[in-house]
Amino acid sequence: MEQAAKKTSAVDRFLSFVERAGNLLPHPATLFAGFAALVVLLSWVAAQFDLSVTHPGTGAVVTPFNLVSAEGLHMILTKMVTNFTGFAPLGTVLVALLGIGIAEGSGLIAAALRAVVLASPKKLLTFVIVFAGVISNTASEVGYVLLVPLAAVIFLAAGRHPLAGLAAAFAGVSGGYSANLLLGTIDPLLAGLSQEAARILDPDYAVNPACNYYFMFVSTFLIAGLGTWVTEKIVVPRLGAYNGDEKPEVIRKATPEEKKGLLYAGIAALLFTGWVLWGLLPEQGFLRDPKTFEVLHSPFMSGIVALIFVSAAIAGIAYGIGAGTFKSDNDVMKGMSKSMETLGSYIVLVFFAAQFVAYFNWTNLGLIMAIKGAAGLKALNLGPIPLMLAFVLVSALINLVMGSASAKWAIMAPVFIPMFMLLGYSPEFTQMAYRVGDSVTNIISPMMSYFALIVAFIARYDKKAGIGTVISTMLPYSVVFFLGWSVLLIIWVLFELPIGPGASLFVPLP
Repeated sequence: MEQAAKKTSAVDRFLSFVERAGNLLPHPATLFAGFAALVVLLSWVAAQFDLSVTHPGTGAVVTPFNLVSAEGLHMILTKMVTNFTGFAPLGTVLVALLGIGIAEGSGLIAAALRAVVLASPKKLLTFVIVFAGVISNTASEVGYVLLVPLAAVIFLAAGRHPLAGLAAAFAGVSGGYSANLLLGTIDPLLAGLSQEAARILDPDYAVNPACNYYFMFVSTFLIAGLGTWVTEKIVVPRLGAYNGDEKPEVIRKATPEEKKGLLYAGIAALLFTGWVLWGLLPEQGFLRDPKTFEVLHSPFMSGIVALIFVSAAIAGIAYGIGAGTFKSDNDVMKGMSKSMETLGSYIVLVFFAAQFVAYFNWTNLGLIMAIKGAAGLKALNLGPIPLMLAFVLVSALINLVMGSASAKWAIMAPVFIPMFMLLGYSPEFTQMAYRVGDSVTNIISPMMSYFALIVAFIARYDKKAGIGTVISTMLPYSVVFFLGWSVLLIIWVLFELPIGPGASLFVPLP
């Protein structure tokens, strides 16, 4: 017991240090505003020196562009609006979230999650909860707000420790953030940032939102299995029997209206899926490329965001009609509006992030850093496996002090993607490795936006619980997820498997 207390105390001290360090950081939007200003200053400093590199693809000499000049000032003033409106992640996230807002506003997502968990056999309860947590990432914060506390209630009702259920759900929702069977809002967001970064080297490079889908699909079952193992073999024995004051609750089953809504949504989803297959399966299907009739570079692949919107909207409206939660078109619009209400801070963040990325591209600093960094890494002669595992670890450590996945990637992508492209590794591969690192430490990062909410949920069942309780409970998941995902990443590289539709591990060297 003393050893356990010492470990908890050590973890608590470490986390307190990270928390204090993280609290010293300003708002992410302020960070990007500062980064943009710093890029302007660095462009002037770089221009004062005879700094140049040779582009390995074109042979052209690349020099820094000074933004502290008349021409630079004109660009900053005249392109501020288009930097913002043309920023790739903005439109994709807004459109996808509008559709998901309809599904969430109708009650479809909440009812579906509850139905999946309640229908699962007791032996598979833990697996289903972790699995449902991973799937809930499609709808952003729904998993944190609904599934995490619901899992604790379900475990308590089953005569098990509620914190074990809570930990299993949290591990799936947050630790499994980069695994899913479905595409969500984070996919087009990260792909847009990766595309912007890749175009530092190749102006025509396109990154598809589904570029990591194959890896994500397999990762879903990996994380669900590993999360179940950690829960049953480590967390449950450590927690022991529950002796708290909370009494088991009777979990409400679906009402007749909800069942009718789920039936309507299922039929609508089935019909929509049939329509998509009708456009894809025939050799000259209407969703294939109209000239080559390929799928990889088809309207289907480039229109993934639109399909996310339409599918979520159709299923949500069908559920709303069946369950009676949507009485008129006003209710549908309210669901869409509510989803937009949560994006105020994101839009502010994107404005400054867009300026930073644009300035970084204009100055050529990213290109210069990539060429010089690639030359240095090439000299080390690291293979793809140690290089990417090191990158996963760096991403995981940065995640401890900066919570937003998109904010971190907006900073890291313009540096690492061109650098790895010059070493022959695709932007999609680099993004995949980043997503693994970003996920595994979510559950122990105080900078994660829902971390305080998890502490509050745990305190309901353990009045003495605090940050150290969360960390000591979730740390085994973080370590096992890192090891398991690293092994999967190694397998992917060794067999050179495609990571998504039209996305390979490597790109031709310039």
